[in-house]
Amino acid sequence: MPDLTPVFIELRKLMAPYAAQLDVRRDDASELYLDTTHLQKNKTPLFFGAVQAKSSSISVHLMPLYLAPELLASASPALLSKMHGKSCFHFKAVEPALFKELAALIEAGYARYKAQGFVP
Repeated sequence: MPDLTPVFIELRKLMAPYAAQLDVRRDDASELYLDTTHLQKNKTPLFFGAVQAKSSSISVHLMPLYLAPELLASASPALLSKMHGKSCFHFKAVEPALFKELAALIEAGYARYKAQGFVP
């Protein structure tokens, strides 16, 4: 089984800058999980995103993509090939070009949430 620690570290760096503005639910060696402080109708916080170490890959979840799929309109085929579902990406290696593209998506997702009043 490959060591995915470098992949997790690099992907965590993409999500970590938003932690100060969000509610950090978990931050350890295997997961960075961020909620907003916005409560939904069911009284639970609106999820923003997470980076999670799984047994065979590192997952990046980005809920703004689920709510605003048009954010993916300019995503490259290479990044889209990493998608599983509507808002999750899986990586098994450090891929700088794709990570740069993903960082832009995270930033756009945060901006979308901000425009909707979900984050400060």
